[in-house]
Amino acid sequence: MFVGTFFLGFLADRFGRRSIFTYALLGYTAATVAMACQTTSGGVLLWRFIAGIGIGVEIITIDAYITELVPSWMRGRAFAINQAVMFAAVPVVAALSWWLVPLSPYGVDGWRWVVLIGAAGSMVIWILRLFVPESPLWLARHGRTEEAIQVLRTLEASAGATSARAEKAANASPARAAVAKAGYAELFKPPYLSLVVMFMVFNLCQAFGVYGFANWVPALLVEKGITVTKSLQYSFIIAFAYPIAPLLAASFADRFERKWIICGAAVAISAFGMAFSQFAQPALLILSGVLITAANMTMSYAYHAYQTEVFPTSIRARASGLVYSMSRVSATFSGFIVAYVLREAGVGGVFGLITSAMFVVIIAIATFGPNVRGKPLDA
Repeated sequence: MFVGTFFLGFLADRFGRRSIFTYALLGYTAATVAMACQTTSGGVLLWRFIAGIGIGVEIITIDAYITELVPSWMRGRAFAINQAVMFAAVPVVAALSWWLVPLSPYGVDGWRWVVLIGAAGSMVIWILRLFVPESPLWLARHGRTEEAIQVLRTLEASAGATSARAEKAANASPARAAVAKAGYAELFKPPYLSLVVMFMVFNLCQAFGVYGFANWVPALLVEKGITVTKSLQYSFIIAFAYPIAPLLAASFADRFERKWIICGAAVAISAFGMAFSQFAQPALLILSGVLITAANMTMSYAYHAYQTEVFPTSIRARASGLVYSMSRVSATFSGFIVAYVLREAGVGGVFGLITSAMFVVIIAIATFGPNVRGKPLDA
């Protein structure tokens, strides 16, 4: 995913959101099917790596696409719903794995069925993408104004609005010529340098809150004296917060500045995390685990929207891919750091580490994060 976000984020800026979404999906699907056919661990890891590249490109492309297609007054809600749909896979895959992995239906290993079901799901998206347009903003910024206006007319018609609004939107700002190609070097110069540094620091730290807890829930519960079997059951219950939390967050997603939602979620992660480290009763552990997950998912939808809104269309996918790749680096190494802290300082030490990371998140976003609520893109 780091390779996909860091090195290939520019593809969506150069060739369009819809096109790269489609080809990245094909690449992910092919790699996933190949992975399901492997008989060695090396083969599984290789094709899983290639599939991860496709997923990385998909995430960045989808974020840029939603940002450009959805109006500012409901963009936060759109990201929250997108995250809810995406994370619905967490409990679904957990249930499929629980059911299929111990079995071999029709002589095929259960884990292979789980992988192939995921690939089959992507084929549904292959059909759905036939009904979604290219980003009109991307088209307009690349000198394809007539195509952009046609997309706007189609969207207006499907919403029951007058087609004249598309013309008005197009005429509100003069059509621009095709944009000049921008390289990664531009991201490390004013006016983007400060934003890039801030979001890099943010992504490095926020991943400790998400993956430091999510990937270690069973181990953290076992460390608190819960049996392995029970810890997996508790983890399965906590997993349901993944899709539910963003749906709930959609109710306030556009009422507050994105930066303050992120900071509030960071405070909640710290508070509920420290509570988790102190509790021993199963019900309280599950409750605090659900609340930590809910806070993580609230932060997730907010920053996915935030880090695409602040960059201009010409470099939106490239820039968000660059900064988001830091969360992939953090996710890679945070596991080893959490393992060390868990061994040396226990559950309390782990959440002390997460709290420290959230403190950096709050300082960075609250101090240097720009306001975006109600502002047009590329302003």
